[in-house]
Amino acid sequence: MSYQETIEQWNNFALLEPTLKEELKALEGNEEALKDAFFAPLEFGTAGMRGILGVGINRMNIYTVRQATEGLARLMEAKGEEEKKRGVAIAYDSRHQSPEFAMEAAKTLGAHGIPAFVFESLRPTPELSFAVRHLNALTGIMITASHNPADYNGYKVYGDDGGQMPPADADALTDYVRAIENPLTIQVGDEAELKAAGLIKMLGEEVDAAYLELVKTVTVDPALVHEMSKEMKLVFTPLHGTGQMLGERALKNAGFEGIHLVPEQAVADPNFSTVKSPNPEEAGAFEYAIKLGTELDADILVATDPDADRLGAAVRKAKGEYVVLTGNQIASLMLDYLLRAKKAAGTLPANGTALKSIVSSELPTAIAKSYGADMVDVLTGFKFIAEKIKQYEEDHSKEFLFGFEESYGYLAKPFVRDKDAIQALVLIAEVAAYYKKKGQTLYDGLVEIFETHGYYKEQTISVTMSGITGAEKIKALMAKFRSEAPADFAGIAVSITEDFGNSTKTFPDGSTENIDMPSSNVLKYFLEDGSWIAIRPSGTEPKIKFYIGAKAESQAAVDEKVAAFEASIRSLTAE
Repeated sequence: MSYQETIEQWNNFALLEPTLKEELKALEGNEEALKDAFFAPLEFGTAGMRGILGVGINRMNIYTVRQATEGLARLMEAKGEEEKKRGVAIAYDSRHQSPEFAMEAAKTLGAHGIPAFVFESLRPTPELSFAVRHLNALTGIMITASHNPADYNGYKVYGDDGGQMPPADADALTDYVRAIENPLTIQVGDEAELKAAGLIKMLGEEVDAAYLELVKTVTVDPALVHEMSKEMKLVFTPLHGTGQMLGERALKNAGFEGIHLVPEQAVADPNFSTVKSPNPEEAGAFEYAIKLGTELDADILVATDPDADRLGAAVRKAKGEYVVLTGNQIASLMLDYLLRAKKAAGTLPANGTALKSIVSSELPTAIAKSYGADMVDVLTGFKFIAEKIKQYEEDHSKEFLFGFEESYGYLAKPFVRDKDAIQALVLIAEVAAYYKKKGQTLYDGLVEIFETHGYYKEQTISVTMSGITGAEKIKALMAKFRSEAPADFAGIAVSITEDFGNSTKTFPDGSTENIDMPSSNVLKYFLEDGSWIAIRPSGTEPKIKFYIGAKAESQAAVDEKVAAFEASIRSLTAE
């Protein structure tokens, strides 16, 4: 149907949810807003479905949630009756309508006779990943929009390994969802009746306790934590999200005593009232933590995003001021500590392997190599790290040590198969304790790593292209880079081009080599000086992202390189 016909369909639906009915009426006459809300359905991307809350097929509302869940129910039914009976674990974060969306999903599944295991209150994404495995559920649903602004919500789907649904199943799910012509008429069960029939079961402390027991295994050196637990001061902000739910307990279980919650941000708040953006990647998210940290003379400040899968950290420099670390820097500190500790204890396996995305820093690769461990690159999306972990468990070819993405996602232990900020909280606190015992800050530790391996710096440039024409603009820009491949960036020649869309690596002489990864709309350019540039459209937002990775002999030199690359990229996108 045309978007006008879809609007008419919603207008004529007598049982339209009252709030959405009012919103639709308020949009009368605003053709641009109506078109944006109804021109196309929300799509599944690298992290599921995510969008602005509101009326329309291009918005997050009970009908788009029902449609996604109806598609999931049909996919589960196609796998057979026994598989279907394994059910679905469902969790949600602190956002607007998250509890309602979780129950709408459960009621949609219930109409198909599929059991739903729903958390009684908000929980972190990594616990949902754990719960899928713990309950032997066939799939999982997480209602969250991660670190997006307050007017967003989202829907992530997990496979039975606890990882986000891999491409093949995600594509099949999309087909089932798109086959549903009218989401308004999807049947849902009655909540009370489904609970009485055992098709909706509520989850709580039993799963929390099981998860937290395994988080204890993240601690590498309990004696170190015990020794430094009273001396080290840690400020923690969950940024109004789910992190406080388990994060404080996990830190205390590990033995840390000097934990100070940012009180204004410890309360769940769907409006994220104290921050412009609940994103631990941004320095502004640390405003309140820095204030408290300065008062307490804290050693480390940590922040988790609303669904507690991402973690950011700020640490003190020599003069006492706090600096927010990048995701690549946090991962480098964690990996260096883990490998050093394992090597010292004689527990570093010969086939030990870390995993990272293709747009993450090469510094952790250098660190892994220095300890005799491997680093394997995968496509962007933590589900690809989860796939590799599963492969290693099945073929015993490698032993998983650590996984991360530059976008502040880390995993230390594979009882979770998604990025886990609760695990990361415990690990980064231990790393901070290690350096404090040496009379150093985490920033001192980072400088030591740079002095050993070279100065690495990364930067991501996100170009937003919103609205109906945004997707076409992004598509055209990717096509342009493929048809008119840049010969250099900032005067430094491109030596190798990787196109993950056609799985081809091209060398300067024109020869090619196959890339053994699934197809993905990503381009990566390796430059003659060892730097690299990558380009990919976001899977969940109307953005095209440019990733810069550079290496030099000093901080000033690497800063200069990154600035030059950024200027070159902006000139190319402005043409």
